[in-house]
Amino acid sequence: MAILPIIEAPNPFLRTLSKPLDKVTDETRALIANMFETMYAAPGIGLAAIQVGHPIRLLVIDLQEDVAENGEGEGDAPPARIKKPQVFINPEIILASEEVGVYNEGCLSVPEQYADVERPARVRVRWLDERGATHEEELGGLLATCLQHEMDHLEGILFIDHLSRMKRDMLLKKLSKLRKAA
Repeated sequence: MAILPIIEAPNPFLRTLSKPLDKVTDETRALIANMFETMYAAPGIGLAAIQVGHPIRLLVIDLQEDVAENGEGEGDAPPARIKKPQVFINPEIILASEEVGVYNEGCLSVPEQYADVERPARVRVRWLDERGATHEEELGGLLATCLQHEMDHLEGILFIDHLSRMKRDMLLKKLSKLRKAA
């Protein structure tokens, strides 16, 4: 497995519309493994293929859960995490709730910048997994938010596009200052 470079805003490649996958191949599965490796190393909870240079309708998510119920580790150690990797190929939202939720979102392509984004609280989604099997399920909470965020990438949309122009420009200016300081 390899850690892939993550494309960052304002790179225009992130605005590319991703194409559906015709079939799931060994090459697709290798890309999926590299995407998880990249996402974990970043660290993040979701990554779309377009963010690592592949304009295809593929994304990975792992919300990971703390082993300890109270979320605390032993002494100074951070809590252990259980990985729950999920692969979504050619995902499509079939139905979105009228109820909305607000989540403070960030993005590996817009590093160290966060903002509240309003999205449907629940979505019914159809997708293929890494074996090519079809799934359909209603999702809510952070998984629904993360999936919608990553699906936006497939359409060339960043979370900052959901913000007012002033707020978006402010975040991009902060990002530019961070890059210059690095």
